[in-house]
Amino acid sequence: MTQKLWLCALLCSSALFLASCQKPQEAAKKYAMGDPVRVGQMTYSVVESEWKTQLGESFKVRSPENRFLLIKISITNGTGKDASIPLFTLEASNGQTYRELSDGEGVVNWFGLLRTLSPGQTQQGAILFDAPLTSFKLRIPDIADPGLERYVTVDIPLRLDSDLPIQSPISPDSLK
Repeated sequence: MTQKLWLCALLCSSALFLASCQKPQEAAKKYAMGDPVRVGQMTYSVVESEWKTQLGESFKVRSPENRFLLIKISITNGTGKDASIPLFTLEASNGQTYRELSDGEGVVNWFGLLRTLSPGQTQQGAILFDAPLTSFKLRIPDIADPGLERYVTVDIPLRLDSDLPIQSPISPDSLK
């Protein structure tokens, strides 16, 4: 009987010791558009979002599968070395994710595909997604540990823009 009590006490104390060694879970901070978001030594700011039904002009028109979502973002490299910025991801409320498009044709001030910031450099540009018309969270990756999938999120609320087609009401005169 004493051996069972001893074994139980050992297991309980080991569990308590291991639990005390773990880092406390950080509460996920919520960021809104316009907030400076510090991830490691990088600082991000989502300036604005804009929905488009198409990009380009005349013979170079691009149409999305869903809708184009342009997000204007500012990034500052606070590290002491060059930093490569990976592609971003959108997350819908249902958990569905949408990767940033790698083709920015037709986007004014496109951030680019290969993006490296020098120490202390700030760059602004637009990133592009093809996603359904809804609100999202923009995942901002922690580039300090590329092997780990850590990120913070910024709320991108649904905002209807003037680019979206609006159907005109039917007048009684047009039915005659």
